[in-house]
Amino acid sequence: MTGAGAGAGSAARADGDDGPTGGGGGAARDGHVGGRRGDVETRGDGGGVRGDGGAELGRGTRGIIGASELFDHVDFRLREPAPALRPYLEQYWLIDWDLAEPYTSQVVPHPNVHLVLEREESGGEPAVSAELHGIVRGLFTRRLEGRGRVCGVKFRAGAFRPFAPHRPVSRWTGLHLPADEVLATPPDAPAASSAALTVLGEADEDARVVALDAYLLRLLPAPDDQAVLATELAELARTDRSLLRVDALARAGDMSVRSLQRLFSAYVGVGPKWVILRHRIHEALRRAGTDEETDWAALATDLGYSDQAHLVRDFTATVGVPPTAFTQGH
Repeated sequence: MTGAGAGAGSAARADGDDGPTGGGGGAARDGHVGGRRGDVETRGDGGGVRGDGGAELGRGTRGIIGASELFDHVDFRLREPAPALRPYLEQYWLIDWDLAEPYTSQVVPHPNVHLVLEREESGGEPAVSAELHGIVRGLFTRRLEGRGRVCGVKFRAGAFRPFAPHRPVSRWTGLHLPADEVLATPPDAPAASSAALTVLGEADEDARVVALDAYLLRLLPAPDDQAVLATELAELARTDRSLLRVDALARAGDMSVRSLQRLFSAYVGVGPKWVILRHRIHEALRRAGTDEETDWAALATDLGYSDQAHLVRDFTATVGVPPTAFTQGH
C-alpha cells in the first residue's frame, strides 16, 4: 500500500512553467530557499499516531480515499524515525490486517519514494518482501486479503537519491522493484530482504520501529547538497500558497526553470509542475472531505486555477470521478 498520482492534467496555464500551486507558510528566506533539513513537522518524543486518532493523523493520511473506511479494516499507525534519519525520512507507516473478506484501498499518491517491507498470509506460507516503490502517476489501488503486515518507510520528497546515487530518481517512477536491486548497501549492512525478515518478525511495534531505525542508520549516505536543495524546494512547493507557477518555484531556488526541471528529475522523480498540481489535488480532496458544501468555483480560485473547469478536469483525471460524484460517494 503506497501512493501514486495521475498525470498533471490540464491545469490553469498548462505549459511547463505555469501550473497552480499552494500551501501554507514556506521555507523561503527573502524569496529563496533556506533553513535546515528535517525541521518540518516532526515530534520530539518519537511517538506514533493511530488510525483511530481522527484529525491527529492530519497530513500523514492525506490522499487516502475513504480513510475512515480503511481504518475500519486495518490497524494503521504512523511513527517517527530516529533523529539522524529525519532529514531523509518523513515517517514510518505501519499497517496490520486480518480480513475475512478482501478489501480494496485507494490512495492519491504523494511525490515520495517508499521502502515497503511486507509479510502477507493469504493461504499458504507467509510471503515476505522488501520493495522500492517509486512515485506512481496514477491512482494507487491495492487489494488486501487474508492476514498481513507492512512496515513502510516514506522518504522525504527529494531525499531518496543519496540512498541510490547511481541513477536519477525518475528511473524508479512508476516501478515497484526489489529493494536489493536499488539501494546502495554498504558491505557491513544487511540486504533489505534480510532486514525485512528481522523487522517484520518483531511482535512488538516499538521493537519493529527500533529495528527499522537500526537498519536504515546503517545505510546513511554521504551528504548531498543537491538532495538538500531538492528536498527544500519540494517542501516549498507543498507549503507556499503564493507559488502559482513553476517559474516562481525556480526563482525561489535561484535557478532557471530548466535547472529546476533537471533537479526534480534527478532527485524527486517527477517534474515540479506535477508536484505542484498533486498538492493542489490533495488540498481539494481535503476540502471536499471536510466542508459541508464545497464551493468548487471558489476552491478553484483558492488553488490557483484559472476556472472551475480546469480543477474539475484535473480532479477527475486523478481520482477517477468528478468532484461532485466524489463528494456524494464520500
